[in-house]
Amino acid sequence: MDNPVTRSTETGAEGWRQSLRLILARNLIDPIVSVLARLGVSPNVLTLLGLAVAIGAAVPLAFGQFLIGGVIVLAGSSLDMLDGALARATQKTSKFGGFLDSTTDRVAEGVILLGLLIHYANAAATEEILLIFIAMLASVLVSYIRARAEGLGLSCKVGIVTRPERVVLLSLGLIIDQVTIFLYLVAVLSALTAAHRFVHVWRQTADTSDGAS
Repeated sequence: MDNPVTRSTETGAEGWRQSLRLILARNLIDPIVSVLARLGVSPNVLTLLGLAVAIGAAVPLAFGQFLIGGVIVLAGSSLDMLDGALARATQKTSKFGGFLDSTTDRVAEGVILLGLLIHYANAAATEEILLIFIAMLASVLVSYIRARAEGLGLSCKVGIVTRPERVVLLSLGLIIDQVTIFLYLVAVLSALTAAHRFVHVWRQTADTSDGAS
């Protein structure tokens, strides 16, 4: 049986995200999805297009064109929101589609940070290089811990910063030209989210062990 404390913690962390996503779905995503469905667009095509856009964003970022890169990153993230909604609306959800979406998400995030890394490496900006490394490592851990936990049959959606929040934070930092500050935010909040998920899984496994006969 789920621990009431861990379940309520997860509900609190996930609840505000779900509320925000519900508002976005009703007012923005659903109307667009309806048009895409009528046009016969495939969800997997949107997924791959989102990856292509992320790769396209990395190019201006590598040359320090943060405003252009930030706008492109936001455009790519909008496609990421649409593909899953389109799959559900057209009843084309599949295990491979989910796998493809998760895989391209990791690649897209890595490519965007790679673009920034190239720029800061050329500028010999040690602080930003370290922040990008920490942000990338923490982001991978956030996703990995959830995937590993769910592979064990455990729930793990806790944490304040998941991929959509990371993308929005990074895009905002790029657009307003405050990249270093927002890299700190992404790195620190992602690390805290990974730690939160680790402790959450540990508590669930400890409860299971304590309750085993």
